Amino acid sequence: MTGVHGRDWRPRYLQLAEELRVKITSGELAPGTLMPSETELADTSGLSRTSVRNAIRQLREWGLVRAEQGRGTYVRAPRQRVRRRNAERYQWEKDRVLLDQDERLKTGATEHDTGLTVDDLKFHAEYTRVEADADMAAALQVERGTPLLRRVYWTSSRHENAPLTMSYSYLPYDLVAANPDLLDASNEPWPGGSQHQLYTIGVELDRIEEEVRARPPSPDEAELLDIDPGVSVLTVRKTSIDTTGRVVEVADVVMPGDRSELVYSHKLQRWKT
Repeated sequence: MTGVHGRDWRPRYLQLAEELRVKITSGELAPGTLMPSETELADTSGLSRTSVRNAIRQLREWGLVRAEQGRGTYVRAPRQRVRRRNAERYQWEKDRVLLDQDERLKTGATEHDTGLTVDDLKFHAEYTRVEADADMAAALQVERGTPLLRRVYWTSSRHENAPLTMSYSYLPYDLVAANPDLLDASNEPWPGGSQHQLYTIGVELDRIEEEVRARPPSPDEAELLDIDPGVSVLTVRKTSIDTTGRVVEVADVVMPGDRSELVYSHKLQRWKT
């Protein structure tokens, strides 16, 4: 440990955390390695144990280490990352709607976001009929109490236990009931995803609007997604609007903040010369 420097503008605990992060990402501290104790880190860095604890906490929030009760803190194996390029993702999904089923079966949105294959993934879906509360009634532009189909999805890599993301999707029940197959969770994963499901009932999407927020995970989300204390989730509220201007789906996507990326690209108009 080279020690931290008072002339560096960053807090000293963060300097230590950054130094340890370099050692982890370079492989000098390999996955499964027991981290030095607080006392050892304090001695080699010249920091107080409080600052050392803050540095280790920062590493946990970055998803680089994991504390095991009574055993110590260990370097984590790299987690599968999700990288959503949303500006191109939805057009990619729409273009696939008109492909034949054999082509749609080959890959899906999660594979697109992760680089994994269909065989690498485990898929979970739950369907329930619910009534629109105030939030969903406003989002879907329907009356409160309107029947909705609530779909809960999560997808996991077969190499990890924790899901990559979670999604809560809501559609007007009477709309999707036009195709009874859309009410059966056993038909998931549906080749072509939600846009193809909507296509089967005559719906074409015109646009998708997104709102991105960061918040602490709920206890259930933290447990299911295997999120360490201090790590936030990113939530994407995705509102799908058809070519008549009708809201046909609202989905809340929940993504672990330590292993998710949202990438946006915006084409700018050139100046007139």
